[in-house]
Formats: sequence, structure tokens, C-alpha cells
Amino acid sequence: MTADVESVARDTAPADLKDHNLTPDWVMPGVLYEKRPATMPDGAVVPGLYNAWITLDNPDQFNSYTTDMVKGVILAFRAASNARDVVAVVFTGSGDKAFCTGGNTKEYAEYYAGNPQEYRQYMRLFNDMVTSILTCDKPVICRVNGMRIGGGQEIGMACDFSVAQDLARFGQAGPKHGSAAIGGATDFLPLMIGAEQAMVSGVMCEPFSAHKAYQLGIVMDLVPALKVEGAFVANPLVVTDRMLDDYGRMVFGVSKSGEALAEGKEMLKKGEVDLALLDAKVEELCGKLMLTFPECTTKSLEELRKPKVEAWNRNHEDARAWLALNMMAEARAGFRAFNEGTRETGREIDFVALRQALAKGTPWSPELTESLMPKARQG
Repeated sequence: MTADVESVARDTAPADLKDHNLTPDWVMPGVLYEKRPATMPDGAVVPGLYNAWITLDNPDQFNSYTTDMVKGVILAFRAASNARDVVAVVFTGSGDKAFCTGGNTKEYAEYYAGNPQEYRQYMRLFNDMVTSILTCDKPVICRVNGMRIGGGQEIGMACDFSVAQDLARFGQAGPKHGSAAIGGATDFLPLMIGAEQAMVSGVMCEPFSAHKAYQLGIVMDLVPALKVEGAFVANPLVVTDRMLDDYGRMVFGVSKSGEALAEGKEMLKKGEVDLALLDAKVEELCGKLMLTFPECTTKSLEELRKPKVEAWNRNHEDARAWLALNMMAEARAGFRAFNEGTRETGREIDFVALRQALAKGTPWSPELTESLMPKARQG
């Protein structure tokens, strides 16, 4: 800021500014809120301006969000939205394994399963979390540091921009684990990637690479994260046919198979994950956003978000009611199977046995649920 501008700002600023946050001080376990100095696109620090980093901090459970974490995200986005000195919001997760894998299945299985009235209350918080992202007065960047799956994919798609490291995986988990992707995915996916690919993601629940996410249009940029012998290399588990920019990034990738896949896995073992390029790309984007009129940017965000917001507002209350009641049936079984299963037993129910039982008119009961658990198949 030049001396003249600094003088005007100092002489005309009100003595007492109102605090528009709901609570002045808040601390929620599992959510970190930090204001980092804003920088120009060339990396120069700008005095007095910041970017708000909101970090899901539950890496031992792949940054899945607990009830308290959902509350924390709501309060954090409100604080960032209201902060006069914040340029942009960066929404990310701790570590390099996951941005977020959705709701905390341990909490779901051990508390909410079989308690639809409690899950209905929880879904009010979840809906408010998505809305807090969609209505933030600042641009919201999803820094995809790892897996973005299930509810993590939903809150990620609620953001305005996504920048990913290219080892990240994306996708939904609903019908594989006793739910439906109606926490935003069924609203956002058809708008963002089209009806056919939305069907593939929302129903088949097969995870896909960051390269495919870029191709589909739910990621604006990719950077390598694997460093082998001191040099960054693109994800060795995908085959690509196009290279972009100085990082040698590759897009339009499909998974390798056979011998090529084995070679890719060996390269993966030799390397280490380094998110320096991801951070640099995110900071560069924040710098570009800073070089715009703030109110014009906010209005542009509001207008461009309308398709997502309108779809979300049309459906999320009906979704909340259905998801709560589903905790008495398929979700009760699905979340328990995931929580109680292991790598050896698997984490999914016996889908064939369930369909056979329902074909005979068998009602849902504790006995039916127990018979579908992975451990029951092992016994």
C-alpha cells in the first residue's frame, strides 16, 4: 500500500467496527482456522491482508468429519466470510492422504445408526455446513491434498475452485455403504459433469483419479505430488496422452493395468509425497483473486453459484428427512459393516444375501442386519 492510500485508510476507518460473528471465540476439536499472509502471484507478501485456511484435522480417520467438526467448519466459514482482511478461503485437510472421506463412520455406526431422530439433528448441521460454503462472501478454494470421497466430495464440490495433487482420488460411496449421495452430490454432479457421468459416480461408487476429475471439470488445476530422486513426476498409476505446463502435468488419464501398473506401484514406493507444488499453486490462485475488485468478485460468486445453490435449496430438506429414516435400515447395516469390517473381511455387507432376503419379503430386523455383516460371512 502506498503512503497516500495508507494515510486515507488510517484517517477514514471507523473507530469501532461491529463484530458480525455469532460467537467471538470458538474452538472445535478437529478443525483448524488460520489466517496466513496474502501474497502476490509472484510470492511477495502483502501487509495487512490474509487468506483464511480452514483445515479438517482428523488424519487418523482420513479427515472424516465428526459432529463437532461440522460445527467447527460452520463457524470457521462464517468467521472467514466476515473477516475484512481476508481475501480468499482455502479449505483443506491435514496430511497428504485425504482431504476428506465424508462423515465419520465410527460415529455413524456407534451413535447414529438406529437413531433417526438424532441423525436428523446431525443432518441439520451438515446442511448448514454446505450452505456456509455456498454462501461465503469470499472465494473458496478446495485444496485437494488427498482423497476426496463421499461427503468429502460433496463439500469439495460446494467450493468455487478446486486445485488437486495428482495422486488424489475422487468419488462417491453412497449405495456401497448404505446411503445415497444426497448431501450435495446429486445436486452438483449433473450440473458439473453431466447426467451420464453423474449416474456413474453416484450409483456405481467407483473412485477415479485426479486426472479424470480434471477431465470431467470438477478440478481447475492439477500438480504432481510424487517426488522420485528429487524430481516431481506425474502419477505413475495412470496412462496419459497429453502434457501441460512446466510441471509436466498429464491429464485425461485412465488407470494402468497389468505389468504397467506393477511398474507404477514400484515407482510410487520409491518416491515421497511432497505438496510444495500444490501449496504454490493455491497461493498463486489466491494472489490472482486478490487482484480484483472485492465487491465485484463477491457478486460474481453469488451469480455463478446460483445453479448449485438453487439445486441445493430445492432438495436438502427432503434429503435430510430420508437420510434420517434410512438409519433404521440400509444405513444401519452399511455403516456398521464399514466400521466393524477389516481389510481381511471387507467393509461391505453381503449384497446378494440382502437382495435374496428382500425378494422373499424378509423384514428388516436386528437378526437380518447381523447376518449381513462381514464377520458373519467369515464365520
